[in-house]
Parts: sequence; structure tokens; C-alpha cells
Amino acid sequence: MNDEQLQRIATGHGFVAALDQSGGSTPRALRLYGIDEHTWSGEDEMFDLVHEMRTRILTSPVFTGDRILAAILFEQTMERQVGGLGTAEYLWQEKRIVPFLKVDRGLADEADGVRLMKPIPDLDGLLERAVDHGVRGTKMRSVITLANPTGIAAVVEQQLRTAQQILAAGLVPIVEPEVDIHSPEKARAEEMLRAALLSELDLLDDDQHVMLKLTLPEVDGLLTPLVEHPAVLRVAALSGGYRRAEANARLARQPGVIASFSRALTEGLTAQQDDHDFDAVLDESIAEIFAASVT
Repeated sequence: MNDEQLQRIATGHGFVAALDQSGGSTPRALRLYGIDEHTWSGEDEMFDLVHEMRTRILTSPVFTGDRILAAILFEQTMERQVGGLGTAEYLWQEKRIVPFLKVDRGLADEADGVRLMKPIPDLDGLLERAVDHGVRGTKMRSVITLANPTGIAAVVEQQLRTAQQILAAGLVPIVEPEVDIHSPEKARAEEMLRAALLSELDLLDDDQHVMLKLTLPEVDGLLTPLVEHPAVLRVAALSGGYRRAEANARLARQPGVIASFSRALTEGLTAQQDDHDFDAVLDESIAEIFAASVT
């Protein structure tokens, strides 16, 4: 791995921008951006529109490596171009932002209070293409809805097993076992998840390091043992549906944790804004998330 990139990920001041909406979440992202479903006909047009939205964000003069350490991309975004370069190449060469790639194929049906990742049969080929594009890390998401020990153990085991495959390809995996913010057992599930993660992380070799992307917890400082674990490069928090103000307030109460926000990052951006207003709203969003990430 590029030493400068690894150093930025591990010790840089800033946060991770999550721009990896996939087929299932793209319509909602476009609606929030002011583009309704009747605007497009078919998936190809939908992905063209969301790439225009992402391109506008990535090329904004306020979206730079000064405050943003890394950005997570959707596979189609990686395969497209921004500013005459592949998107991942553009991020690093023009913005000094480390590119990551979402690699999961969505969620399986719920069982034992969780939704595991669907199988990723083409993972090795996807990782190879990612390396070719200059991607330096990956992200994969599972969801926990209940404090079920069997389900939480299964999520953590699947995530860390897949992380081993990603590490073998020379990439940094972001392990994302999200706890649903609407779970009636959220606080208990978060405590159980922390314990399960600590146990699995202890099994990694000394030269193996992962990032974690976790739900903003109910208990202040809950994530500190994970931040301090030697196998963890960085702990990031997802916004999970919280509005930006609430997400930032919760983040500021988790020492050493940085943001990896999606909806909270793009909150307030619309296709109807001119460039001046668009950049002003994005700048304010980045400034607030950066401040919460370095608290």
C-alpha cells in the first residue's frame, strides 16, 4: 500500500465521505437531492443521474483532502470517470483523498435478529479491478436489528472472514456491522457487538489491520476499547439515519472516532442549487462533520 495513503487513513485529521449508494438506496438519495423517480426511465438513467450528483460533489472546490481522508465509492462509480480520470484515480491524484470501494452485494433476509451479507462469489475479481483503479480499501455492510447473541456472532464472524480475503489482496477492509438505530434493543446490541468484535480482532495476526464503521452508540465512550485495539487502524461512525446535527453531537461524545457519513454529508444539497449555493451548503456540512471528527 502507498505509505502516504496508509498514514492518512491511520492518523490523518478528517473523516470518510460515504458516496456508495447502490441500486437499492439510489432512488432515495436522488429524491433527497430533488430528483424524483419520474425523471428517469430505467436503471441506466438512474445511475447516470446519481453519477452526475457524485461528480458535482467530488469536483466541488470545498471537497478536498484538507478535511476528507477517504471516500467510499459504489462499483459503478469506480468504473466511471470524473474530470477525465477514473473516479478512484481522480480522488487521489486531484484531491489527495484515499479511495475505498463498497464490495458487498446487499443483505440476506433477516434471521436471528440480523441480516448477513449476501455471498460475494466474484470478490477476488472485484478486488483485482479495484487495485487496478488505485483503490486502497473496501467496505462491506451487515445489519443488526436485535440483541441476539447467535446473530451478532454470525455477523462478526462473516465480516472478519471476508476481511481476511480482502487483506490478502493488499487492501484495507472497512468492517461495517451496523446496528439499526430503530432497534428496540439498540444499547444492548451495541455492547454485545463490541464484545464480539474485540474477541475476533484478537485473532488477527500482528500485521493485519482493519477499519471499523459502526453505528453511533447510546453510551458515550463505548467505542474507546475498539479505537485502542492494535488491530484497528481507525474507527468510523455511520450516520445511520440520524440528522446531521444529531449525528455530529453523538460523534463528538465518542473520543477518537471519525465520521463516515452518507445522508448526513449530503443533507441540504439539491440539483436545483446553483454552484455557489451548492458549494456553500457542502462546505458547511464538511466543516461541521470535520469538527465533530477531530473533537
